[in-house]
Amino acid sequence: MNASAVHSLWTTAAEPVTKIDTPKIEYGQLSPILIIIAAAVLGILIEAVVPRKARYHTQLFTAVVALTAAFAAVVALAASGYGTTKAGIVAMGAVAVDGPALFLQGTILLTGLVAIFTFAERRLDPATHGNQVDSFAAQAASVPGSDSEKAAVKAGFTTTEVFPLALFAIGGMLVFPAANDLLTLFIALEVFSLPLYLLCALARRKRLMSQEAAVKYFLLGAFASAFTLFGIALLYGYAGSVSYARIAEVVDGTVGKITPALAGTMGNDALLLVGAALIVMGLLFKVGAVPFHMWTPDVYQGAPTPVTGFMAAATKVAAFGALLRLLYVVLPGLRWDWRPVMYAVAILTMLGGAIVAITQTDIKRLLAYSSIAHAGFILAGVIAATPEGVSSVLFYLGAYSFVTIGAFAVVTLVRDAGGEATHLSKWAGLGRRSPLVAAVFAVFLLAFAGIPLTSGFSGKFAVFKAAAEGGAGALVVVGVVSSAVAAFFYVRVIVLMFFSEPNPEGPTVAVPSALTYAAIGTGVVVTLVLGVAPQYFLDLAGQAGVFVR
Repeated sequence: MNASAVHSLWTTAAEPVTKIDTPKIEYGQLSPILIIIAAAVLGILIEAVVPRKARYHTQLFTAVVALTAAFAAVVALAASGYGTTKAGIVAMGAVAVDGPALFLQGTILLTGLVAIFTFAERRLDPATHGNQVDSFAAQAASVPGSDSEKAAVKAGFTTTEVFPLALFAIGGMLVFPAANDLLTLFIALEVFSLPLYLLCALARRKRLMSQEAAVKYFLLGAFASAFTLFGIALLYGYAGSVSYARIAEVVDGTVGKITPALAGTMGNDALLLVGAALIVMGLLFKVGAVPFHMWTPDVYQGAPTPVTGFMAAATKVAAFGALLRLLYVVLPGLRWDWRPVMYAVAILTMLGGAIVAITQTDIKRLLAYSSIAHAGFILAGVIAATPEGVSSVLFYLGAYSFVTIGAFAVVTLVRDAGGEATHLSKWAGLGRRSPLVAAVFAVFLLAFAGIPLTSGFSGKFAVFKAAAEGGAGALVVVGVVSSAVAAFFYVRVIVLMFFSEPNPEGPTVAVPSALTYAAIGTGVVVTLVLGVAPQYFLDLAGQAGVFVR
């Protein structure tokens, strides 16, 4: 750089700034996200200033009110037309407010509300030293089995930090499927991932297994985040922008202005393909698709069961929403490149999850591999690459999330001296000891299997129909075969519960509070309503299935 150029730079920098454009933030359209983040911050303040004995009820009240208010805000936005005619991009191009975003945000908020009920349950374990306990460690920072932990248990401490952690995770999940640029996508990914890593480590029982699960999830999640960030860098080099719209223009060849500093790399197909592949890998890790699924069974087994249910439902909704927006908004011009890859991933995921689940002897690991198979079924709708594919995925995610929360809530009820009795042998004869609990769990298993008159059947029919109409008929055949294989292990559990002799020294079924009853009851009602009369909700998903660009 010569002297005149340096002088010009210094002169420009020294000139007075006459006007600074203030950011334009549409607070009303961002209100669901802002409510949850504000409540999470308030939860941190509650931990700092509210007496310990009052924190539990204060945190629970704050979380329930915030989730309800945020859902009401989503409904108000949808009723005002922001899901259809008024859909647009807000927050200076960072966040999309459209049909898919609002539908997924509503699903995440309702799922989070039901999950909070299971977080707050305090009647499943016997009272310790006269104090009711929940599923979480008495003192998160204490070493398992140490004197400090014993003292915390004796004093009746509870880790009420789980409520703001859950709210932060939900806040990130609300942004994730609505992100309209790659940096917002990555920030949302980290905002909801970091609280989940912590929540996984906070089990009251089997703390070492819980901490091991958290470490595995953190390490593998860090790798996935690194791949995602590297992919973002490559796509920025390809398009000269992190904006979804700008990248799509470069992919389609309709871009008008080339960034001079990136003129040598813009339009480089190698950067596009490798960058897109790395980002998709990161998203497939979050949905638990094969071959990025290895964390799923260990984390589901080791994490506190309320956290497992929350992760299995809400994380899948958020991650599939982000994947849909990336493929349908940013990369529709690469459809013939990504469809064969996703086709193979879907087949591996459906078959891998269903086949390996047969060998499982732990109910939480079985449900983990079941969730992997369901990720494959949902990918069938993604691969359709049609508006019907989007709407079918939205419906499936809504139906699946409530079944999952309900199923894991039932798992928390079956207990022995060591806590939750998750080995399948201990579920033998459960239908004779507690017919109602076994019947409810059977309803959830039948929904997972896709039996008619359950939400699982409606969801699978919708995604398979969309895939067939989108030219993926062979994938539908594989999906039907995988569903048949999966039905075997679901029915096996039902037979074990109702037609096996109970062990006299087997586990008992705990009597929960109204919170867990509400969570399980909500799951049953949604499962049956979406199975018996799904059309209204299918139409709702169809109306919400158009992305803003």
